[in-house]
Amino acid sequence: MRHGRLWIWWLAAGVAATAGHYVLPASSTTANLVYDVIGAMTVVAILVGLRLRRPDRPAMWRWFAAGQVTFVLGDITWEIYENVLHLSPYPSLADAFYLSSYPMFVVGLLLLVRQRSSSLGDLIDSAIVATSLALVFWIFVLHPVAADSGQTFVEHVVTIAYPVADVLLLALLARLFTSGGARTLSVHLLVLGTTLQLAGDTAFSVIPLYSDASTHPTDPIFLLSYVVWGAAALHPSMAAPPASGRVSARVGRGRLLLFGSCSLLAPALLVVPHIGTDPVGRLSVAIGATALILLVIARMAGFVFEVRRQSAELTRAAMSDALTGLASRRRFEVELGDALDAGRPQMLLLGLNGFKNVNDELGRPIGDRVLGLLAERVRAVAPESSVVARIGGDEFAVLLADADADAARALAASLTVTLSAPVVAGGHELYIGVAIGLAGGTGVSAVEVMRQAESAMYAAKQTGEPVRRWSPALDERAGEFVRLGAEIRAALDNDQFRVVYQPIVELPAARVAAVEALVRWEHPVRGLVSPAAFIPVAERNGLIVELGEWILRTACRQLADWRATLGELAPDRVSVNVSARQLARPHFAATVAAALADSGLPASCLAVEVTETAVFEGGQAVVALHELRALGVRIALDDFGTGHSSLGLLQTVPVDILKVDKSFVDNVTAAGRHAVIAEALYQVSSGLGLAAVAEGVETAEQAEALYKVGYRLLQGYHYGRPVADPDFALPAAMSEFRTHV
Repeated sequence: MRHGRLWIWWLAAGVAATAGHYVLPASSTTANLVYDVIGAMTVVAILVGLRLRRPDRPAMWRWFAAGQVTFVLGDITWEIYENVLHLSPYPSLADAFYLSSYPMFVVGLLLLVRQRSSSLGDLIDSAIVATSLALVFWIFVLHPVAADSGQTFVEHVVTIAYPVADVLLLALLARLFTSGGARTLSVHLLVLGTTLQLAGDTAFSVIPLYSDASTHPTDPIFLLSYVVWGAAALHPSMAAPPASGRVSARVGRGRLLLFGSCSLLAPALLVVPHIGTDPVGRLSVAIGATALILLVIARMAGFVFEVRRQSAELTRAAMSDALTGLASRRRFEVELGDALDAGRPQMLLLGLNGFKNVNDELGRPIGDRVLGLLAERVRAVAPESSVVARIGGDEFAVLLADADADAARALAASLTVTLSAPVVAGGHELYIGVAIGLAGGTGVSAVEVMRQAESAMYAAKQTGEPVRRWSPALDERAGEFVRLGAEIRAALDNDQFRVVYQPIVELPAARVAAVEALVRWEHPVRGLVSPAAFIPVAERNGLIVELGEWILRTACRQLADWRATLGELAPDRVSVNVSARQLARPHFAATVAAALADSGLPASCLAVEVTETAVFEGGQAVVALHELRALGVRIALDDFGTGHSSLGLLQTVPVDILKVDKSFVDNVTAAGRHAVIAEALYQVSSGLGLAAVAEGVETAEQAEALYKVGYRLLQGYHYGRPVADPDFALPAAMSEFRTHV
């Protein structure tokens, strides 16, 4: 800011001028002139601060400026009495100016206090501090002044008026010190200036009472209060909005020390000799101690009430979901436990399908909106007596406190229909599927019911069913999954897996143009385990990543070895299947590059086969494929035609090879839709400049029909089963086909 450091220059100049005034002879013309100039310049500083900073609420500062003007007028008036008229009247017109300035300062502090957040606890805090300080002020200042019998009535009133005004300032300062919210530096300076004025007034009143010393040492205190007020007005933070924080529920060390000191202050005063023997002093201490005890009790009661209120709020927050307003998982568990004690509850666990893609691709705000809309649908369909909860990121639960399995299944059917309708959020029409797991009954714990429902829900997701009820068979299957997963880990460590290769034949040359690498598990007890049995388990527990990398490296080394030993008879490339989990890894392309480098195999000799489902969700999987394409690796789309967005994938996924699914090859020799689809798929690949591979060719008739359609790359048992060491010499079946063509 342009004038951001002006307050520092003012503060430095003011402190220097104050020091200069102090070394000048007391009551000299020069000293009086310096004193008046500092006071007048403080008024100018406040007005300049108002002009530069332009606060939203300038009235407070104007009252301070008016009070300062009045105080300076009092100083000038007294100097005229003393130096011009050579009089020292008491009280005088100067006292009128001085005393009239205090209400202005009080109004300014009141306006400052009103700008800050307030609570009953804050007010009690300020009352505790003010009462303690006022008691000290009364004992050492007010009472001695009031007891002075050598003054007239007017002198008595004026003398008492000064410390009474100071007590008002004291109470307001206590309110500022104990109020909540952060304080700006401007507020700190303002409080410091007022504190200095209070200290100066106190010293000015106490010195004549207890000694014959001059009050000249109090002059720097008043001058510093002027200077600090001016700095507060010039500081940039003077225009900051009022603080709104609250700390009434906090019981930190500072507050405990403050309340403890205030509580012990009254009995500590009794130790002072003249107070312990003075009846008025003892009565003052007793009244002050009683007031402090009552205030501290009220404050502690407030703390207890506030803690209980916040505890209730936390309990309510823990029992409800902030996003959807449904019950929380904690409340659902409590309600389920109560229902198990009282009846036959049924639980429905709803898991959304593909919701993660909404957050990843459209952003969390839209995802939250979708969850809110779906929560409203669930609540609308569920009976009023049920408990509807959100127990996970994309999981909802419904509790029927007393129902049978048929009622739960009927509700699940209704929820499936309701949630299958599109959701419109953020300008997008989204289809969110759902899988529902059912569980319930009696004789089990709440934790077990929830586990059963979760097991059924995941089983529904795996099989594609909308609804699945838990049965012991699910646990047996889960147990088998766990055991098989552990055995896969052991198989990797003990080298039980084997890679086999199935030829991909190129027509009409009838040569093995490529091979597809497949994995087999030679279990020492189970025997040969089908990939259909262990691949899903490896996918689920994540071991597919390690297994897939091993297959990739083994296949690359094998083809490199064939190229070195067989020469032209070696296949042109090897295809390796890659799972969705592998593609989801950010550094998968680097893994492939390392496998190629270690084996010495050119990237063009490797094809990566991915299924439509592995890349349908987009994201990191598609990024990985683009990175592989950049390396020179070819991309094959496996089981093409079986997904629900096959043609759409060709626009987003880098593809070199289409592998037409076996289901379109089985009946290609018969007239009908399968032959038409097989031909159409070839036309699509040909039109896009892609190689087409027909999978599952088992007969010569199928091979001939596919050749007539246009296919030149065929794969299937007709040409060879997957083996560890294929014979790349020309088989009889190939030779006969080539001769026929």
